[in-house]
Amino acid sequence: MSPTPLPPVPYHASALRPSWQALPAALRTAVADRLGAPVVTARVAGAGFTRGFAAVLDTADGGRAFVKAAPAAEQPHLVEWYAREAAILDRLPADLPAPRPRWTLHEAGWFVLCTDAVDGHTPRLPWVPAELDAALDGYAQVAAALADAPAGLTALGLPHLADLARSDILWWEEVAAGREPSPPLPEPVRGRLPELVALEARLPGYAAEAAGLIHGDLRVDNVLIDADGRAWFCDWTWVCHGPPWFDLAGLLLTAYAGGLDADRLFAAHPATAGAPPDALDATLAALAGYYLTGAAATPPTASPHLPAHQRWSGEQSLDWLARRQGWQ
Repeated sequence: MSPTPLPPVPYHASALRPSWQALPAALRTAVADRLGAPVVTARVAGAGFTRGFAAVLDTADGGRAFVKAAPAAEQPHLVEWYAREAAILDRLPADLPAPRPRWTLHEAGWFVLCTDAVDGHTPRLPWVPAELDAALDGYAQVAAALADAPAGLTALGLPHLADLARSDILWWEEVAAGREPSPPLPEPVRGRLPELVALEARLPGYAAEAAGLIHGDLRVDNVLIDADGRAWFCDWTWVCHGPPWFDLAGLLLTAYAGGLDADRLFAAHPATAGAPPDALDATLAALAGYYLTGAAATPPTASPHLPAHQRWSGEQSLDWLARRQGWQ
């Protein structure tokens, strides 16, 4: 195996979303009324893997906002996700590099979440050093702020990564038991299923010891770099109790694929302070199982580019793990 620097579909062009004009007229009118002026331009977000509406809206009075929307009948899971994100954003520490929420709206059978717009771009791959530094520095701020879970967030009854791991993310165990189809494994990893099961099984115990909160879905497409070079973190739906090094490993998958010394970057980051020596290996095993089994069961409501993204991400996780384990 060898890392592949770029994913098959660029992260900034992975989404398939409706246009502003495709939304119901009553919904567009209601959104404009809440914004206080007619919408004159709508820049649909190219990043992400859902089919929900997401765009930066510019209004006739010079205003700007970011709006997500989904129809309750056709995409009830997205409505649930957006409502959860709205509650989380409202309770995040105010100084975090995250979009601030403005309002939510139910109209014409749709749910709408409006936040401040972040004028930025998805980080370029392979990573530009300054943008990677900004993302790592920004996540250090996030991890520090959430190390002691804010009371307002814990009041939401957020899940624990350890509980999710026990019920949903022991994917290699499911494969070994025949309850999930075995994904094709590259030569160095073929025959290593017992090792993958064992490594993945360590994650719940490690995660159970974490006192703080994590983003839970930290990938390059959930990062924006603004004009000042600062990193902002988006899509906060999956915040959960867990160790910050789990987020960090997910973010660094693309750094590893781009040929950077991801082991060094992981070890040097403040989020790994006190992490078990094999925390990264357990996380990579779990991420590989999650991505590779998920690629075979993509829901029809997701972007058609999701399976390719999941396969690529799973392969990078396995490649990184195989190098660390000396399987090559």
